[in-house]
Amino acid sequence: MAALVWLIAGVLLIAAEVLSGDFVLLMIGLAALAAAGSSALGAALLVDAIVFGVASVALIALARPAIKRRLLAGDTMKMHTEALVGAKAVVLSTVDSHGGQVKLGGEVWTARSYDETQVLEPGSTVTVMSISGATAIVWSEEM
Repeated sequence: MAALVWLIAGVLLIAAEVLSGDFVLLMIGLAALAAAGSSALGAALLVDAIVFGVASVALIALARPAIKRRLLAGDTMKMHTEALVGAKAVVLSTVDSHGGQVKLGGEVWTARSYDETQVLEPGSTVTVMSISGATAIVWSEEM
């Protein structure tokens, strides 16, 4: 009977984890399943409680940080105009501090030079430094 109680508690805690998303209830639920296993093997209630306590502490202290690190790790995907920063573009019409056009990612963009003294001639390759509204702010290392 104790094994069934531990099993139900474990399943309910794991199911409740869906609502919290912090992995604490999942770890406690897994510890309850470990206690259910020890109870099913015929261990005394005191042993079940010790298994539950040790498993809870170990899972929360060791497994939870590793799982959270793994889920939160990795590069975030750049979206929209943020993905264009650092990209190369080709100047279509003369670009200076007042305006011009570049071909960026297969599309024609209005552009202006990052350095107010630069005048970028058609055909030159530039780097997108930032995007301001619908205007690419570009810079050429060739100057």
